[in-house]
Amino acid sequence: MPRSTPVPAVAAPAPRVHDSLVLEPRDVRFDWAGLPLHWIPDEPMATHVINVLHLLLPEGERWFVKVFKEALPLIRDEQLREEVLGFIGQEAIHAQAHQEVLDHLLGQGLDPRPYVRQIAWLFQRVLGDKPGLTPARRRENVIERVAFIAAIEHFTAFLGDWALNSPGLDRAQADPTMLDLLRWHGAEEVEHRSVAFDLMVHLDPGYLRRIRGMAVSGPLLVHLWVRGARFLLAADPGLDGRLKPTWREARRIARRGLLPDPVKSVRSGLRYLRPGYHPTQEGSSSQALGYLATSPAARAAAAH
Repeated sequence: MPRSTPVPAVAAPAPRVHDSLVLEPRDVRFDWAGLPLHWIPDEPMATHVINVLHLLLPEGERWFVKVFKEALPLIRDEQLREEVLGFIGQEAIHAQAHQEVLDHLLGQGLDPRPYVRQIAWLFQRVLGDKPGLTPARRRENVIERVAFIAAIEHFTAFLGDWALNSPGLDRAQADPTMLDLLRWHGAEEVEHRSVAFDLMVHLDPGYLRRIRGMAVSGPLLVHLWVRGARFLLAADPGLDGRLKPTWREARRIARRGLLPDPVKSVRSGLRYLRPGYHPTQEGSSSQALGYLATSPAARAAAAH
């Protein structure tokens, strides 16, 4: 059943209501006391490329929460409002879970704070509130930032689907607690993958808004990820700056199933640009919910 939002001739498709979608914030806890610095054994580059998540997500997901709270008064659909509230709850817990990993890295001699300060400046100053705007311009600013988030959420759902289907990490004997964090978070990203897109289309069904959101968020995300990987490898106290990330090495590691394939990532971004695209075309809700039913951290949260 489509939402009651008018759609022009070259607009994105009307959002699809999920009658059974009830987003539950799961108050998970992880014990990082035994996490090694290279939690994929003998794979520092793969470890740190994935560790960029911990650099970006605490500040980024706090920003998501803030923008979506600003968007709440603009929502005219009660079911969408409930989905947005559930999204806010899940993202707040994601931010806290990844923040705890950053704190653990600091205790192991890898100081993430210089890079994190730059990320905080980006989200708080560059992408934050713009004081002095008229009500009309403030509304436009909120919708534009929602479009940025919708594009980013496309990639987090892609990464979440990869995490749920990455047996290479198990074969490499990656740390089980970190695997549970990645797959719990990935499952929730797949579970709520449509919310930001549906909110964007609810507020502005125009196709150009979607294109502009991806044009900004896609290149920015790639840039931040590459810089983050370089930073972590340079800051790793056991590497002494000897290891430099390269696209060739990333492809080689991806072929072994330890990282998402960069080419598939680009193709995923291009799918987002199709006029008929909707996030339900990415990933599997049943697979995501199946993992959440077995995740050690999610089950412990449910028990309490």
